[in-house]
Amino acid sequence: MIVLYSVLLRIYFILVLVASISNEKAKKWIRGRRGIFKKLRTQIPQGENIVWFHCASLGEFEQGRPVIEAYRKKYPSHKILLTFFSPSGYEIRKNYEGADYIYYLPLDTYYNAKRFIDIVKPQAAIFVKYEFWYFYLQALRRNSIPTYVISAIFRPNQAFFRWYGGMFRKMLKGYKQLFVQNQSSSDLLSTIGVSNVTISGDTRFDRVAAIAENVKQLPIVESFVGDSFALIAGSTWPDDEQLLAQLVNEVSDLKIVIAPHEIGESHIQEILGRLEGKNVVRYTQADAISVQDAQVLIVDTIGILSSVYRFGKIAYIGGGFGVGIHNTLEAATFGLPIVFGPNYQKFQEAKDLVALGGAFSIQNYNQLSEVICRLMKNTLTLDGASQVSGRYIAENVGATAKIMQYL
Repeated sequence: MIVLYSVLLRIYFILVLVASISNEKAKKWIRGRRGIFKKLRTQIPQGENIVWFHCASLGEFEQGRPVIEAYRKKYPSHKILLTFFSPSGYEIRKNYEGADYIYYLPLDTYYNAKRFIDIVKPQAAIFVKYEFWYFYLQALRRNSIPTYVISAIFRPNQAFFRWYGGMFRKMLKGYKQLFVQNQSSSDLLSTIGVSNVTISGDTRFDRVAAIAENVKQLPIVESFVGDSFALIAGSTWPDDEQLLAQLVNEVSDLKIVIAPHEIGESHIQEILGRLEGKNVVRYTQADAISVQDAQVLIVDTIGILSSVYRFGKIAYIGGGFGVGIHNTLEAATFGLPIVFGPNYQKFQEAKDLVALGGAFSIQNYNQLSEVICRLMKNTLTLDGASQVSGRYIAENVGATAKIMQYL
């Protein structure tokens, strides 16, 4: 299994290398790892107290951020090394002021992991949610470096719990403590003999609660919404945007903010094409006056979506017609009822909100239209769902404090 794992990783590297010829994201993945060990040797002084945090991408970073910042506050003399696997995390947060050193993580091979640990010599390593890299975990264990995973969530279909999962179960032995989101994850781990588990909850609740207290001032969005009933559509994909375009055509008294997951010019033009004939403005080309009469505002920039939600009455979260929905908690923290597509089962918070009545899953346009119109016309339904969302956040904060208490 270890040989197969190594072979598959090398095949993955070759595929990314080939894709980098024409794909910008793949190009950044390759380019960002060039000369990585030279950078580590020359930029990180020997003898520092380094704590290593690793996140797969931007979503995991937001999940780990409360712990990074709490650790920084508690131990200001320690240095924080932050690594990413994906360009969507590194490229957006490479200038994050909460870390001292930020890099791409070299591919998980025996020699890469050994060199990385020999150079960095971290005092501790903290992985966020889904990151299980065999050779890095083995290198950390060989060097007796305490290693943790935070905000982890486990499901029965994962390799750890399958007949062929011996190698993956061995990975879990590399952790000093596993901080999991829920009881079911803890119960699953107990079936394979893993008992060093703390049910701490999800640190994203702490993050979104902090965002709600420190929102950005967005006069363009505020002017666009005014006193209107607004739907904020966050992290949308083409399948989502097709439904939203139809909604624009049929519900004229609704203002919609669309913040697509990909903001490349070709995708923005695709969205504009779907909305041809409608009064649409782009955020980067608007001012507080020009947006007032528009029906649709397209957020063609990054870093403001979490603050945009506060201007809405309802949130639509994208990704539910693909591999899975994006962050629902950023909208819930402002007490918004939430709507998303059918693929949400991997996300505990989404399942909870649906069960409680704060979120609604839809399969097609007719269901989307029915839910939106019902929320717009029935104040009691809207207020009830809104209260559920806000209360759900308030009742689940505190994971960061539990993790920091242990650390």
